[in-house]
Amino acid sequence: MILRDDCAALDEADEISDLRAEFRLNSGEIYLDGNSLGPVTHAASRRVNEVINVEWAKGLVRSWNAAGWMAEPTTLGDRLAPLIGAQPGEVLVADTLTFFLAKLIGGALDLRADRHVVLTDVANFHSDIYIVEAMARRAGRPMVVKAIDRSALEKELSDDVALVMLTHVDFRTGEMLDMKGITKQVHDAGALMLWDFAHSAGAVELDVTGCDVDFAAGCGYKYLNGGPGAPAFLYVRERWQGVLENPLPGWLGHARPFNFELTYEPAQGMQAFVTSSPSVIALAALGGALEVWEHATMAQVRAKSLALTDMFITLVEDRLPGVFEVVTPREHHKRGSQVALRHAEGYGIIQALIERGVIGDFRDPDICRFGFAPLYVRYVDVYDAVERIVEVMTSEMYRDERFSQRKPVT
Repeated sequence: MILRDDCAALDEADEISDLRAEFRLNSGEIYLDGNSLGPVTHAASRRVNEVINVEWAKGLVRSWNAAGWMAEPTTLGDRLAPLIGAQPGEVLVADTLTFFLAKLIGGALDLRADRHVVLTDVANFHSDIYIVEAMARRAGRPMVVKAIDRSALEKELSDDVALVMLTHVDFRTGEMLDMKGITKQVHDAGALMLWDFAHSAGAVELDVTGCDVDFAAGCGYKYLNGGPGAPAFLYVRERWQGVLENPLPGWLGHARPFNFELTYEPAQGMQAFVTSSPSVIALAALGGALEVWEHATMAQVRAKSLALTDMFITLVEDRLPGVFEVVTPREHHKRGSQVALRHAEGYGIIQALIERGVIGDFRDPDICRFGFAPLYVRYVDVYDAVERIVEVMTSEMYRDERFSQRKPVT
């Protein structure tokens, strides 16, 4: 049996426990929704204030040069690169995730002009499916998008497949896919591989270099804590730079943007994938948030993530046997940094928990989702969260009518 004192002892021994102080967390709350929106860091607040009150207010337009605003997309990309196992000059920060996916999909389909099939996961995040279907319609040739059961990937791969797009960690269940093995399968079939790292970056160890990944993109507002609507990141392996074309070209991706030429010539390297002016304030927030990652390794984060999620699963099953179905894989190599619990009354349960100070979220049709961000979630938080889950379930407070009224964001 796990006791709260055991959890306190684990927190005392935790080598990254001091990093919790870098975050602004609400007293009395247990925040288990960093897989949806990470909390603000003190460094992010400082950096945004610096941009607004100094660089913008005093420097004005001069700050595009003096403060290095123009270089921020590639500068931040190089800072973020180690978190996904990329090399310097392979990552760009700008836009949002769906726009980056559109650029990668469009460019990849041009590289495989002799093929007409795109494979994706029927359980993929809906926005990913929307954008891959839209880009396929604009490919300049008839394309077929197949949303398949990912377990059938090997059977579906053929000489007709141009691109495979998968999300590395399932947004509902937290299942993590075999990036290296799947990428090899896709390459063996002559197709290109695009990974969505929305629920991976900052949550699990990634090695795009070692896994021979062609392209990837991910968002900055979940485990990276860059703020609501934070800029996304795009990865293009070096060998594809100068080969993969940006299907949404813009002046800041031009080789000479301030020559104002009417004919487009792409810039060298990742700069070619910039389209228009990024939000400097949003880049500042993400840049500040990345500072905390200078004090922890992904190996440390991953080890704690697995320990936290193991403990949560054990406590839920010990305290509430048979009440929930744990749909997140038990195997470490298949698990992201969240735990999904299935219950028919899932929406009301999450709303009741939020009222009790445990912040998770709900995903249709019946998933209670809890994210465990090791930089600020403690072992005692896990223990206390389960205590409150027990209170909600045994009292059946989740059945209260007020908890059944759906809000715009679940």
